[in-house]
Amino acid sequence: MVAETKLYDTLGVSPDATPSQLKKAYRKLALKFHPDKNSSPEAAEKFKDITSAYEVLSDERKRQIYDQVGEEGLSGGGMGGMGGMDGSDIFSQFFGFGGQREPQGPKKGKDIKHTISCTLQELYKGRTAKLALNRTVLCKSCDGKGGKNVKRCSTCNGTGMKFVTRQMGPMIQRFQTTCDVCNGEGDIIPSKDRCQVCRGKKVNNERKILEVHINPGMKAGEKVVFHGESDQYPDTIPGDVIFVVDQKPDDKFTRKNDDLYYEAKIDLLTALAGGEIGFKHVNGEFLKLEMIPGEVISPNKVKVIEGKGMPIQKMGDYGNLFVKFTVEFPPDHFATDEKLKDLEKILPPRPKLNVPRGVEVDDSCMLVDYDPIKHSGRRGHNGSGYYDEDEEEEGQPGVQCAQQ
Repeated sequence: MVAETKLYDTLGVSPDATPSQLKKAYRKLALKFHPDKNSSPEAAEKFKDITSAYEVLSDERKRQIYDQVGEEGLSGGGMGGMGGMDGSDIFSQFFGFGGQREPQGPKKGKDIKHTISCTLQELYKGRTAKLALNRTVLCKSCDGKGGKNVKRCSTCNGTGMKFVTRQMGPMIQRFQTTCDVCNGEGDIIPSKDRCQVCRGKKVNNERKILEVHINPGMKAGEKVVFHGESDQYPDTIPGDVIFVVDQKPDDKFTRKNDDLYYEAKIDLLTALAGGEIGFKHVNGEFLKLEMIPGEVISPNKVKVIEGKGMPIQKMGDYGNLFVKFTVEFPPDHFATDEKLKDLEKILPPRPKLNVPRGVEVDDSCMLVDYDPIKHSGRRGHNGSGYYDEDEEEEGQPGVQCAQQ
């Protein structure tokens, strides 16, 4: 005894109709009322009703719920919440036409991604790396069929999986499991007809060597793609093998897009009076730079060497090299008082100290070297620079919050 018969009446079948009878009834009505066959407004509405009814009754779980509690038990309530497919989708499954969606071809397999690490020098000059790939390929002996006299499993319709419905008291449980008829293979092959090479698995393992070409100027995150070189499976378009470029850190240079950055250390004399410095470039050359006498190189000053950055792909051009200068000063007391007086004759004069009028001047202040232990953190009261916890306990008590 079913809760209601509306959906069965729509298809013109009895509540005890078999799946085959439901399918036959839907086929007959769908051909009669499909909008491509019957342009009347009533036909379009009728086609929608019979499609919604069949979508529910053809699903074992939904049919059980409908039989027990009627339409109210279906998720979403009413015919609009009974499933994810529209009438055109179901109709096209039967007849191969009339659907709004394009027919789906073979699915595409998963891509295989690997990271290929390169030094800055390799990205500058380019490199070719040979990498071994272990992948699955269709058996050449049986052309990926698994053997002779192969039949698609009717239980799971070749998917290798099936749905099982169990009733536990008032609850209905539906779950997916491996098809026990074909053992999840989707096809049934007699033992004597199985391929002797792949043992009916349709695929074998293969080791293939791929040459990955890193072009000069490539950046981290760029990809080298080998289309269709991923794992092969029956009725599946092979995915791609994708190598993602990763740049190793360099201890001398920093890269930003097509430009390079280098930090050069120069002595104070060279910074003030000119001279020569040099360093090795990522391309292997030794760059010799001349500091112009009279041009002062102040700390953190930046100069640019045009055209000495990274290669710019497909343009035949190069980025720029930015050089940031760090000036190394001489040690304390590097010169005698007489020599220092000579500097006073060469360097610009010291600026004169202007003391504001009417202020009290304290000329007893003294600069000392910074001590991270002595000059950081809490200072004590004993004059040593260190904090004495006992002094706090012996001093005045702090303010405490009264408990309410």
